[in-house]
Amino acid sequence: MNILAVESSCDETAVAIVRDGRQVLCDCIASQVALHREYGGVVPEIASRKHIEAIYALADQALRETGLSRKDIDAVAVTYAPGLIGAVLVGVNFAKAAALALGKPLIPVHHIRGHIAANYLAFPDLEPPFLCLVVSGGHTMIVEVTDYTSMRILGTTLDDAAGESFDKVARVLGMPYPGGAALDKAAALGDETKYVLPRSRPGENPYNMSFSGLKTAALNLIHHAGQVGEALDVPSLCAGFCAAVSDTLIPRVRMAIEETGCKKVAIAGGVAANSRIRRDILSMARELGATVYMPPLNLCGDNAAMIGAQGYYEYLAGNTAGMELNAYATKSILGEVL
Repeated sequence: MNILAVESSCDETAVAIVRDGRQVLCDCIASQVALHREYGGVVPEIASRKHIEAIYALADQALRETGLSRKDIDAVAVTYAPGLIGAVLVGVNFAKAAALALGKPLIPVHHIRGHIAANYLAFPDLEPPFLCLVVSGGHTMIVEVTDYTSMRILGTTLDDAAGESFDKVARVLGMPYPGGAALDKAAALGDETKYVLPRSRPGENPYNMSFSGLKTAALNLIHHAGQVGEALDVPSLCAGFCAAVSDTLIPRVRMAIEETGCKKVAIAGGVAANSRIRRDILSMARELGATVYMPPLNLCGDNAAMIGAQGYYEYLAGNTAGMELNAYATKSILGEVL
């Protein structure tokens, strides 16, 4: 089954063709990073306009690269939530038009379910059930994947996402967008013990997380150094920040493994590229005899291949939509509108 997949939830316009949920025939991406770097972050209106400019050409490019014709496409999958609403609408409307013109099924895919499905592309042997640590710019959660379309959220951030916190601290430090990658690179040269940063334990659910206090503490250190004229050891602050985020995430993943008995753990989302988090989760898994699935860096960020992968399993489960499909800025991975 050849699925034409579309992703436009933020600042990457992407179109892919995925076969049977596991084989990537092509994955075409038009990045807007250089454009938004001038502003230090994504400008939603500009992102939406650029999606409109790029999406049709990317679909044609995907067909050319694979040598497929329109009649070889069996379904159209698209990110319908969550994301920047104008950006998501561009992809949804294009996918609806494509599905209607081709006379093929339309498959709505939740963006975070897509990130989890990136692991199916990287690891053909991976099948549910497994645990997944989702860490992206807008979401941080620990998910129990009981089946391809059945999931349970064990815990989530109660405020800021880990990725948003990385980007905000990096921006205040004057690092280029996207800040998380620059901060991770600087951390390699620092002493993580030089600055004391908090690790939160919010609420009654021990799996839940909070990053707003950590972000505020780091920003206060930066501003205080500037106000009193002290030299700030940027690499050490970055190293300490990465350690604090990892120390918030990894013990909760450990607890999930121990309490569920599930020895398969995947990691997903853009922040899954962070070297400290990758190193710590591997170390923890070795101690517990668990297997870790970490997709390559090109599948950690936003892409359409992951949407095609999850779209295949949504289709098998009967989760298709008609021309009434709408876009949503916020929506739970379980389907509820937030």
